[in-house]
Amino acid sequence: MNRSAAEILHEYGPYPGIDQVHGVTYDGHQVWFASGDKLSAFDPASEKVARSIDVAAHAGTAFDGQHLFQIAEDRIQKIDPNTGRVLATIPAPGGGGNSGLAWAEGTLWVGQYRDRKIHQVDPQTGAILRTIECSRFVTGITWVDGELWHGTWEDDVSDLRRVDPATGDVQECLEMPPGVGVSGVESDGGGRFFCGGGSSGTVRAVRRPR
Repeated sequence: MNRSAAEILHEYGPYPGIDQVHGVTYDGHQVWFASGDKLSAFDPASEKVARSIDVAAHAGTAFDGQHLFQIAEDRIQKIDPNTGRVLATIPAPGGGGNSGLAWAEGTLWVGQYRDRKIHQVDPQTGAILRTIECSRFVTGITWVDGELWHGTWEDDVSDLRRVDPATGDVQECLEMPPGVGVSGVESDGGGRFFCGGGSSGTVRAVRRPR
Protein backbone atom coordinates (compact mmCIF):
# COMPACT_ATOMS: atom_id res chain seq x y z
CA MET A 1 0.00 0.00 0.00
CA ASN A 2 1.22 3.47 -0.90
CA ARG A 3 0.83 5.84 2.06
CA SER A 4 1.47 9.59 1.82
CA ALA A 5 0.34 12.92 3.24
CA ALA A 6 -2.71 14.47 1.57
CA GLU A 7 -1.94 17.74 -0.22
CA ILE A 8 -4.69 20.28 0.43
CA LEU A 9 -4.89 22.61 -2.57
CA HIS A 10 -7.65 24.96 -1.44
CA GLU A 11 -10.30 25.50 1.21
CA TYR A 12 -13.79 26.79 0.35
CA GLY A 13 -15.93 28.41 3.04
CA PRO A 14 -17.11 28.35 5.70
CA TYR A 15 -20.29 29.88 4.30
CA PRO A 16 -22.84 31.94 6.26
CA GLY A 17 -25.47 29.85 8.04
CA ILE A 18 -23.67 26.56 7.35
CA ASP A 19 -21.94 24.85 10.28
CA GLN A 20 -21.79 21.28 8.91
CA VAL A 21 -20.79 19.81 5.57
CA HIS A 22 -21.93 16.24 4.99
CA GLY A 23 -22.12 14.87 1.43
CA VAL A 24 -20.32 16.43 -1.54
CA THR A 25 -20.77 15.98 -5.28
CA TYR A 26 -19.72 17.75 -8.49
CA ASP A 27 -21.86 18.32 -11.60
CA GLY A 28 -18.99 19.37 -13.85
CA HIS A 29 -19.47 23.05 -13.04
CA GLN A 30 -20.56 23.40 -9.42
CA VAL A 31 -19.75 21.62 -6.17
CA TRP A 32 -22.93 20.59 -4.32
CA PHE A 33 -22.78 19.94 -0.59
CA ALA A 34 -25.27 18.77 2.01
CA SER A 35 -25.60 20.72 5.26
CA GLY A 36 -28.49 19.13 7.15
CA ASP A 37 -31.57 21.00 5.96
CA LYS A 38 -30.41 22.06 2.50
CA LEU A 39 -28.25 21.30 -0.50
CA SER A 40 -26.09 24.18 -1.71
CA ALA A 41 -23.91 24.65 -4.78
CA PHE A 42 -20.83 26.81 -5.20
CA ASP A 43 -18.65 27.62 -8.19
CA PRO A 44 -15.07 26.48 -7.39
CA ALA A 45 -13.66 29.31 -9.53
CA SER A 46 -15.51 32.20 -7.83
CA GLU A 47 -16.11 30.29 -4.54
CA LYS A 48 -19.56 31.92 -4.37
CA VAL A 49 -22.65 29.90 -3.40
CA ALA A 50 -24.88 30.06 -6.46
CA ARG A 51 -28.03 28.42 -5.10
CA SER A 52 -29.57 26.24 -2.43
CA ILE A 53 -32.37 23.65 -2.35
CA ASP A 54 -34.40 23.18 0.83
CA VAL A 55 -34.33 19.42 1.31
CA ALA A 56 -33.28 17.04 4.09
CA ALA A 57 -29.54 16.45 3.49
CA HIS A 58 -28.00 14.49 6.36
CA ALA A 59 -25.25 12.50 4.65
CA GLY A 60 -23.94 11.57 1.19
CA THR A 61 -24.73 13.35 -2.07
CA ALA A 62 -24.32 12.08 -5.66
CA PHE A 63 -24.96 13.24 -9.25
CA ASP A 64 -25.74 10.91 -12.18
CA GLY A 65 -25.29 13.51 -14.92
CA GLN A 66 -28.91 14.64 -14.67
CA HIS A 67 -30.25 14.21 -11.13
CA LEU A 68 -28.95 14.69 -7.61
CA PHE A 69 -29.26 11.88 -5.06
CA GLN A 70 -29.28 12.73 -1.37
CA ILE A 71 -29.28 10.56 1.75
CA ALA A 72 -31.82 11.70 4.34
CA GLU A 73 -31.69 9.42 7.39
CA ASP A 74 -33.22 6.08 6.26
CA ARG A 75 -33.93 6.99 2.63
CA ILE A 76 -32.26 8.22 -0.56
CA GLN A 77 -33.98 11.02 -2.45
CA LYS A 78 -33.72 11.61 -6.20
CA ILE A 79 -33.85 15.36 -6.83
CA ASP A 80 -34.28 17.53 -9.93
CA PRO A 81 -31.47 20.12 -9.50
CA ASN A 82 -33.34 22.63 -11.70
CA THR A 83 -36.59 22.70 -9.72
CA GLY A 84 -35.47 21.26 -6.37
CA ARG A 85 -38.34 18.75 -6.49
CA VAL A 86 -37.90 15.28 -4.97
CA LEU A 87 -38.82 12.96 -7.85
CA ALA A 88 -38.47 9.58 -6.14
CA THR A 89 -37.36 7.98 -2.88
CA ILE A 90 -35.80 4.59 -2.18
CA PRO A 91 -34.87 2.99 1.15
CA ALA A 92 -31.26 3.43 2.26
CA PRO A 93 -29.32 0.29 3.25
CA GLY A 94 -29.60 -0.83 6.85
CA GLY A 95 -32.37 1.63 7.69
CA GLY A 96 -29.93 4.47 8.39
CA GLY A 97 -26.40 5.03 9.64
CA ASN A 98 -25.26 5.78 6.11
CA SER A 99 -22.54 8.22 5.14
CA GLY A 100 -21.11 8.55 1.63
CA LEU A 101 -22.94 8.32 -1.70
CA ALA A 102 -21.60 8.02 -5.24
CA TRP A 103 -22.91 7.26 -8.73
CA ALA A 104 -21.01 4.84 -10.99
CA GLU A 105 -21.77 2.08 -13.48
CA GLY A 106 -25.46 3.00 -13.49
CA THR A 107 -25.80 2.31 -9.76
CA LEU A 108 -25.49 4.05 -6.42
CA TRP A 109 -22.69 3.27 -3.96
CA VAL A 110 -23.55 3.87 -0.32
CA GLY A 111 -21.14 4.04 2.61
CA GLN A 112 -22.22 2.68 5.99
CA TYR A 113 -20.26 4.62 8.57
CA ARG A 114 -19.91 2.49 11.70
CA ASP A 115 -20.53 -0.79 9.87
CA ARG A 116 -17.39 -0.11 7.79
CA LYS A 117 -19.07 -1.16 4.55
CA ILE A 118 -19.76 0.13 1.04
CA HIS A 119 -22.91 -1.18 -0.68
CA GLN A 120 -23.65 -1.11 -4.39
CA VAL A 121 -27.38 -0.32 -4.60
CA ASP A 122 -30.05 -0.51 -7.33
CA PRO A 123 -31.11 3.14 -7.86
CA GLN A 124 -34.68 2.10 -8.71
CA THR A 125 -35.43 -0.17 -5.75
CA GLY A 126 -32.72 0.31 -3.13
CA ALA A 127 -31.83 -3.39 -3.32
CA ILE A 128 -28.23 -4.15 -2.27
CA LEU A 129 -26.36 -5.69 -5.22
CA ARG A 130 -23.05 -6.32 -3.44
CA THR A 131 -21.07 -5.23 -0.39
CA ILE A 132 -17.42 -4.27 0.12
CA GLU A 133 -15.98 -4.64 3.63
CA CYS A 134 -13.72 -1.78 4.81
CA SER A 135 -11.31 -1.56 7.74
CA ARG A 136 -12.27 1.87 9.11
CA PHE A 137 -15.40 4.00 9.53
CA VAL A 138 -16.49 4.97 5.99
CA THR A 139 -17.43 8.54 5.11
CA GLY A 140 -17.51 9.85 1.51
CA ILE A 141 -17.21 7.69 -1.62
CA THR A 142 -16.19 8.49 -5.18
CA TRP A 143 -15.33 6.65 -8.38
CA VAL A 144 -12.86 8.13 -10.90
CA ASP A 145 -11.20 6.43 -13.88
CA GLY A 146 -12.24 3.01 -12.58
CA GLU A 147 -10.77 3.70 -9.13
CA LEU A 148 -12.89 3.46 -5.98
CA TRP A 149 -11.89 5.93 -3.25
CA HIS A 150 -13.48 6.52 0.13
CA GLY A 151 -12.94 8.78 3.10
CA THR A 152 -12.46 7.56 6.66
CA TRP A 153 -12.95 9.36 9.96
CA GLU A 154 -12.31 7.43 13.16
CA ASP A 155 -10.64 8.36 16.48
CA ASP A 156 -10.14 11.94 15.18
CA VAL A 157 -7.99 10.58 12.33
CA SER A 158 -9.07 10.92 8.69
CA ASP A 159 -7.70 9.77 5.36
CA LEU A 160 -8.62 9.08 1.74
CA ARG A 161 -8.22 5.49 0.56
CA ARG A 162 -8.18 3.84 -2.83
CA VAL A 163 -9.51 0.31 -2.42
CA ASP A 164 -9.78 -2.73 -4.66
CA PRO A 165 -13.51 -2.82 -5.60
CA ALA A 166 -13.44 -6.64 -5.62
CA THR A 167 -11.75 -7.28 -2.28
CA GLY A 168 -11.82 -4.00 -0.33
CA ASP A 169 -8.03 -4.20 0.07
CA VAL A 170 -6.45 -0.76 0.58
CA GLN A 171 -4.13 0.12 -2.32
CA GLU A 172 -3.32 3.76 -1.54
CA CYS A 173 -3.82 6.04 1.44
CA LEU A 174 -3.67 9.85 1.66
CA GLU A 175 -3.44 10.92 5.30
CA MET A 176 -5.17 14.17 6.24
CA PRO A 177 -3.39 16.58 8.63
CA PRO A 178 -4.17 16.24 12.36
CA GLY A 179 -7.58 17.66 13.22
CA VAL A 180 -8.75 17.71 9.58
CA GLY A 181 -11.68 15.38 8.93
CA VAL A 182 -13.26 14.09 5.71
CA SER A 183 -17.05 13.82 5.69
CA GLY A 184 -17.92 13.64 1.96
CA VAL A 185 -15.71 13.01 -1.08
CA GLU A 186 -16.14 13.60 -4.81
CA SER A 187 -13.61 13.65 -7.65
CA ASP A 188 -13.71 16.42 -10.24
CA GLY A 189 -12.78 13.80 -12.84
CA GLY A 190 -9.26 15.23 -12.97
CA GLY A 191 -6.62 16.09 -10.41
CA ARG A 192 -8.78 17.06 -7.42
CA PHE A 193 -10.97 15.51 -4.76
CA PHE A 194 -13.54 17.78 -3.15
CA CYS A 195 -13.78 16.78 0.53
CA GLY A 196 -16.44 17.82 2.99
CA GLY A 197 -14.95 19.03 6.26
CA GLY A 198 -17.73 18.09 8.69
CA SER A 199 -18.09 20.59 11.53
CA SER A 200 -15.48 22.94 10.02
CA GLY A 201 -18.22 24.02 7.58
CA THR A 202 -15.70 23.94 4.74
CA VAL A 203 -15.02 21.96 1.56
CA ARG A 204 -11.37 21.24 0.80
CA ALA A 205 -9.77 20.43 -2.53
CA VAL A 206 -7.16 17.66 -2.17
CA ARG A 207 -4.71 16.68 -4.90
CA ARG A 208 -5.47 13.33 -6.49
CA PRO A 209 -2.31 11.24 -7.07
CA ARG A 210 -1.46 10.33 -10.64
